[in-house]
Amino acid sequence: MSSTASFPSLPNRPLTVAVLGATGAVGQELLELLAERQVPIAELRLLASERSAGRQLVWKGRELTIEAVAAGSFEGVDLVLASAGGSISRRWAPVAVAAGAVVIDNSSAFRLDPEVPLVVPEVNPQAALEHQGIIANPNCTTILLTLALAPLQARRPIRRVVVSTYQSASGAGARAMEELRTLSRTVLDGGEPLSEVLPHSLAFNLFLHNSPLQPSGYCEEELKMLHETRKIMALPQLRLTATCVRVPVLRAHSEAVNIEFEQPFPVEEARALLAVAPGVELLEDFAANRFPMPTDVTGRDPVAIGRIRQDLSDPNALELWLCGDQIRKGAALNAVQIAELLLKPAQPAQVPAPSAARGAV
Repeated sequence: MSSTASFPSLPNRPLTVAVLGATGAVGQELLELLAERQVPIAELRLLASERSAGRQLVWKGRELTIEAVAAGSFEGVDLVLASAGGSISRRWAPVAVAAGAVVIDNSSAFRLDPEVPLVVPEVNPQAALEHQGIIANPNCTTILLTLALAPLQARRPIRRVVVSTYQSASGAGARAMEELRTLSRTVLDGGEPLSEVLPHSLAFNLFLHNSPLQPSGYCEEELKMLHETRKIMALPQLRLTATCVRVPVLRAHSEAVNIEFEQPFPVEEARALLAVAPGVELLEDFAANRFPMPTDVTGRDPVAIGRIRQDLSDPNALELWLCGDQIRKGAALNAVQIAELLLKPAQPAQVPAPSAARGAV
């Protein structure tokens, strides 16, 4: 992607906003968050494919009609929140930018483009102000990981990260979530679960992430974590290896993280840093063996971190566990927070505080 235009801020007035992919799980969450966080909106346009055109959705008590995305959909639009897949974004994001909109894109289409900022507001907020029309929203697992890594890297340099993910059905979209519900009932009723959305049934099962395998033996999801973390944290030589697994959880991802530093990092110091880190909540009770679970973060903004401990095999390494809602902070919330950064261009970039309220799934 390249552009000669540069317009880092959004206009200081109620916005015309388009949600591209409004009918998907992330699109639905975007609509909830736009209302909940009171983003100043004068007009909201809901865009999707031809098959969804004409459907009605209620937003803030008003019925809105979904439109099929077309060349004229972005005329007069200030902000596009796109969550409709990489091919759709590659086609329509440049059209929206040419029409004068800022695009915050949730797909992988532009994440590694050197001209496109890849932003987690709690980690690299200033990057959002360097855009040329498109800002990329990182992969869900990367967002959750960087919230844990950034406060620690700021205190002591990180040498290597080993992460294993436990990714819920929500990462594959609304249809995968519904399939998990359906096939779980099928198994309980004694039937054979036959998956149509995912390559294997997730009901009472797990499998290595279903993104395409690369010649290295890593899948795309695992390489996203490597390259995106390097870009967000401005650590191009960071050594990171990931194993990504799809698990039978409806919503919210989990990660087991091993972090090796250049020198020893006292556990209590790391715990104190993470306890006050933006976007994070500390959840650990060693006496009760109680640490973060997907149900703790479902429908909520913070990433829950716990079980911070010394790696017994390496004096310079720590272990921790985290859980975060993939649809919320892993996708929709991060995008809305980026938009909020652009609404305050005259001030130093501040990370909008996460909502404390629990939301319904």
